[in-house]
Amino acid sequence: MLTTLSLQIQKQVETGISILKQGGIVAFPTDTVYGLGACANLQSAVERVYQVKERPRSMAFPLLLAHTSQMDEIAEEVPSAARLFARSFLPGALTMVLRRSELVSDMVTAGSTTVAVRVPAHPVPVALVEGLGVPIVGTSANLSGQPSALTADEVNAQFGDKIDLVIDGGRCLSGEESTIVDVTGEIPVVLREGAISKEELKRVCEVI
Repeated sequence: MLTTLSLQIQKQVETGISILKQGGIVAFPTDTVYGLGACANLQSAVERVYQVKERPRSMAFPLLLAHTSQMDEIAEEVPSAARLFARSFLPGALTMVLRRSELVSDMVTAGSTTVAVRVPAHPVPVALVEGLGVPIVGTSANLSGQPSALTADEVNAQFGDKIDLVIDGGRCLSGEESTIVDVTGEIPVVLREGAISKEELKRVCEVI
């Protein structure tokens, strides 16, 4: 995936991977808005994201994956509806809520039995996850209650030196956050309608 990036961005991504492995926090562009990431397997790193984002501990973090095949690792099961949505919309602006496996920590899920996952349609976060070798928490790069950041400058304006690196990939073109669908029950439920409309989802799964 790194080969699809410019040399300048590639160097930033390589630095970002090193920072993530050491428990640091990295902001990066995605296909929706700028994201704020940390290694999902390092509890101290996840805790730090809560702190710098000023996010309530009762709010879980979504996970960013590099490939849809990773859903089988972090989910107890992947329902048929989830696989249908994944084939049609991932990589892309769709977040799915699945029943988590034992590999996902309580800190990531805020004690919930479910976990939200997404595969971004953007080479930077995918390269970070591939280089790290495990999913990253992928919350939006803004202070809780503040507008989502669409540029590296907007990320810096909100966080300053509280985070370790901002990968400047230019302005995010979408600016619209992902659609969230809960696929843990018999009938999928749209929790947030974002970049992908409910009508688009219905074309793939009529029961939604």
